[in-house]
Amino acid sequence: MTTPVTPWWKALKIRQEILSTSGQIDDVQMSLFAAVHGAGATRPPYADAGYYGDITHPTERLVDLLTEIAIRIGGGDDYLKARAVTRLDQGMGGGKSHACIGAFHLAAHPDALLGTELGKQVAARAKAKTGRPLAQDLRGPHVVVLPCDNMTPGASVQEYDGPAVNLYERFLWRLFSKDYSLFERYQPFWSDKHKIAEAIRAVNRPVLIIVDEVLDYIGNGLDGANKPDLAAQDIAFLRALLDVVNDVPNVAMLMVMIASDADQTALSKAAQERRDDLNRLLERNGFPATVTEVGDFADILRRRLFDSEPAAEVVAATAAQYEAVFADKGWSKNVWDTIGATWRDRWTEEVAACYPFHPMLMSLAKDEWSKVTGFQRVRSTIRIFAATVYAQQERGKAGEWVPTLIGPGDFPLADSAVREAILGSGLVEDERTIANYRSLAEIEVVNHAGDSGTARRQDLNREELLWSEANPRAAERAATFIFMASIVGTLRPGRGRGASAPEVKAATNIPNVAYTITDADAVVAELVDVDRGLSALDIIPGQGNNKPARYFLSTRLTHRMLVNNIRRTITESERDAVLVDFAQRLASTGPFRELRFVAADATRTPAEVLSTAGLDTAFTTRLVVLDPAQFSLRNGAEAATLGALHAATGLGQGPEQLPVQWASSAVFAVVNTQRRGLARSVAAEYLARSKALAAPEVQADDELKATGTKELAAAKEQLEKALKRAYQHVAYVAQPDPDGERYLDQLTFDDDTLTALNGTIVWKGLADRDKVFDAGQFGSHALMHNLREQDYGKTLSDIRAAFYSAPRLPLLYESDRDLQQAIYDAVSQGLLRIVDAASTAVEVTTPGQVNLTSTALRIAAPSPTPASEGDGVPAHGGQGEADTRGLGTTTAATGTTRGGAAATAAGTGSSAGAAVGGGGQATPAASADRQVAFSFTSNLLAGAETSDGFAALFRAFYMALDERQISYLQGTLQLVADSSVVDQIKPILAELGITATIKEI
Repeated sequence: MTTPVTPWWKALKIRQEILSTSGQIDDVQMSLFAAVHGAGATRPPYADAGYYGDITHPTERLVDLLTEIAIRIGGGDDYLKARAVTRLDQGMGGGKSHACIGAFHLAAHPDALLGTELGKQVAARAKAKTGRPLAQDLRGPHVVVLPCDNMTPGASVQEYDGPAVNLYERFLWRLFSKDYSLFERYQPFWSDKHKIAEAIRAVNRPVLIIVDEVLDYIGNGLDGANKPDLAAQDIAFLRALLDVVNDVPNVAMLMVMIASDADQTALSKAAQERRDDLNRLLERNGFPATVTEVGDFADILRRRLFDSEPAAEVVAATAAQYEAVFADKGWSKNVWDTIGATWRDRWTEEVAACYPFHPMLMSLAKDEWSKVTGFQRVRSTIRIFAATVYAQQERGKAGEWVPTLIGPGDFPLADSAVREAILGSGLVEDERTIANYRSLAEIEVVNHAGDSGTARRQDLNREELLWSEANPRAAERAATFIFMASIVGTLRPGRGRGASAPEVKAATNIPNVAYTITDADAVVAELVDVDRGLSALDIIPGQGNNKPARYFLSTRLTHRMLVNNIRRTITESERDAVLVDFAQRLASTGPFRELRFVAADATRTPAEVLSTAGLDTAFTTRLVVLDPAQFSLRNGAEAATLGALHAATGLGQGPEQLPVQWASSAVFAVVNTQRRGLARSVAAEYLARSKALAAPEVQADDELKATGTKELAAAKEQLEKALKRAYQHVAYVAQPDPDGERYLDQLTFDDDTLTALNGTIVWKGLADRDKVFDAGQFGSHALMHNLREQDYGKTLSDIRAAFYSAPRLPLLYESDRDLQQAIYDAVSQGLLRIVDAASTAVEVTTPGQVNLTSTALRIAAPSPTPASEGDGVPAHGGQGEADTRGLGTTTAATGTTRGGAAATAAGTGSSAGAAVGGGGQATPAASADRQVAFSFTSNLLAGAETSDGFAALFRAFYMALDERQISYLQGTLQLVADSSVVDQIKPILAELGITATIKEI
């Protein structure tokens, strides 16, 4: 005979505030404003520090937060051992207001809070960190509370703000406890860091500053005030305050602002800019923190719902009741092993942690519900569970059946408070879907009276069985679980669509061997029967033991609603995986010889990932695409990426300075941080549409299938476009001055049609920066221009290596082939020689004979001739005195002329001037070439003489080109001309294969 065990609803006492409201707990959403300013009937119970400590479970993160504040304000000279500024940034329902109230009580009522379990853990941790106990009164701190969600910009409330108008004045009024003389003394200095610091010191006490929901104020709130001066002052004050708090001893600041990726608030452009500005300040000065995690759910629930812990012997006896069921081979094989019930391995410990809730239910809440975007984790869970334990306790008092442990099928949907808590929790967002599920709950599961509903009728009409009394709501429990699994989303995270057959059977289980797996099979079979079961049920047939049948309550969703539900279940890792897949497919090498993709690794820093990716490949031009999940530039979030790029290119400092040889020939494609956010959003849309199209109800409906196919194609196009735009940046090692330092340079594409994923576009952009030679640009004269005096005598292998390792040298379009051809042409033209170790000239008859891997053959200047020795022309090819830079890039349009003719069309520049090879004095031999480099900027509207001068210059260019006297051209020309002139130029440029950028002005 089984020993009777005290049921949970007798072993635990539900808190009075839940009983008083019939389970509809009304203070889950705590208010810092009410805790600080509430009085009389408006003063909530948690405004009392003792009560607050009583209902608050000391989570690891909350204790850490309060410890940091306690040390900072009450630790005396140890204040530097704690952070000054903390930002609570988690989403709605994550416990931010609860934490702010805890911080307020800690500073305003230290004696009371430190006497609670929470306070004792804070004091103990502070002592461990500082080596000595905190003062019981924390040295009498003063608290300044700015509840921005209860403040209107520009419209003060006399009771709280006195004469204050802007945010700084409101801060002062609270800081000085309404001391008007001190308020007036510091009132003018809203952006003066020194004066703000002086004002804080004037209090002569530790100070805690709490700024709650600051975005409510600086966002659309300031827009509504329509006072630009006020907005400027308020933002300036916040900027100054965030800097000051770090500098003043025994001052701490707690600011609440939800992270932008978790905040769905629509903001104006100006408000968005203010948020971004404050985000950057908080990233620089503050430390982000959260106060709860899903692992805290069970402890938080029990502390919040019940006013005492259960007796250990009751919990142990309750757990022991399930031993026989878990030992049953039929249940193990067909249910527990199939659903991966890991909690069964630590059953006694899990029951002790979750009591009175079943570990399976708590696992679902933590692993599935908490990942749904709209679900407000702690807040929603407390509401649902509070309504559930109240309703179940009332059943127990009335002599009705109550589950031994509240499982995933034990939400009494007949109770309106339970049903509405579930539907209003955020698990379902769409109003139409909520209405549909409300109807489904009554029609398919159980009605308000508890005497109807498909599942409830099956229980009521079932003939008496051995287990009937022990499990009188078996079908209702099964249907309730299917209902819950359906509203979580069309696709449950990590599990698929709806509820699996073994999961549904598990939801009907009881700690009684009379209810066998065969009985569970029969209950579920009747419930899902096409004729007698749930009419709104969609059944996905099973495929063997590994893929059991799944059940889903359909609300006849439109395709758009289906996509919305699926999108809310998509995880960040799934979304980023789509971006990676598309980035790899869209990326193309172009002229680069190799395309590499560096995948993110969240377990390592960006620098570690990039430094160990094996990117330093010899004699290969590489386009390296960085995973957007871990690497991005701009928007104040680029420090880690820049550090990684510096390390990977050998430009790091100290321990991060790595021995990298071939960094010059690696070019990195990186996403823009802000555009990545848009691409991620589009990726989630694409993934949702992809999954929706694969859903059985879409595949079975030709109209939905056609809509889904069309929308998926459009989403794919949008994703490709967004991702191409996101890859806006190119990073590479540059050294425009051959004698200067090398550094990491960046090329940013502002034109949305250009992308760093396209190797050809990247190469063109780098050609404009003189980082590379474009097709056909590198020949013998370009080679000679880039040779330095010290390059003569180097081996062919060294010359080849230099074009891959020296940032002062542009990369070659055809790589080795271009270099071979240029050297061959230079030798053929007498500009250069190839010699062996004995300095004997080696003859080459084809470009292919230029062995770039040779360590025995060297380049040398041509042998001097009597003519060249006598006329001052250098022996290494007649480049003249101006050609001293050697292997380097040109900074203006350059060209080589014959017979002294002018050089190529010059590029735009900031000053006019010219540098003529040979100093422009000596008259070279008729066959010698000279280099010309110059730049200019000129307003031709100033006078006719300027236009005539340039006409003469370009006439000389024309004559030289017509006579074939110019052998090499490189440059950029920018001009503003009449439309008719531009129309004449365009076809000529096109015929030459030159792409021009033409803009209307």
